[in-house]
Amino acid sequence: MAHVYKIVFAGPVGSGKTTAIQTLSEIEVVRTEARASDEVARLKPTTTVAMDYGLMRLGNGDSVRLYGTPGQKRFDFMWEILTENALGLVLLIDASASDPLADLTTYLGEFRDFIDRTAVVVGVTHTDGGGWNVRGELIARMQQLGIAPCVMETDARQRPDMAMLVKSLIYSIDPFAGAQRGTESTVTPHKGERP
Repeated sequence: MAHVYKIVFAGPVGSGKTTAIQTLSEIEVVRTEARASDEVARLKPTTTVAMDYGLMRLGNGDSVRLYGTPGQKRFDFMWEILTENALGLVLLIDASASDPLADLTTYLGEFRDFIDRTAVVVGVTHTDGGGWNVRGELIARMQQLGIAPCVMETDARQRPDMAMLVKSLIYSIDPFAGAQRGTESTVTPHKGERP
């Protein structure tokens, strides 16, 4: 019997949430973008104001519903709504931001109750090959906070990177996901893409 998982993507504005969901989704992504105002307009022309939604299928027949939260604190009421009944959290942190460590600490704090009930994996984006120093700092901070660190340097535009984050989250909660049905949970490639 196929399983349907729900995973939430969170992180600061510009960390790659919408891009990650677009990269993974096998359906047209439902987006709630609005023209950016205030300080966000300096980073990008539009911003998510409610959620992004996509769907990803795993090779074993399971599917994953992908929900992206707004990055701005003023839309944090959506965070609790979107995490309801979710399997876990994919937290994206922009390594090129002014203080990625503070961003990590803020988002882990905001989602702490949810993380304590489920699991979290962290994708370090915008690294341009230099994310390993940031990655080490993020791992150390998670350990200080008593959260099991699963931190990877990722590119939200690359399907294998994003699929690895999703599979890592699923396997951190259920190490036998896919194996119980005698199949490996591989990601179904997009049309024209090699497996």
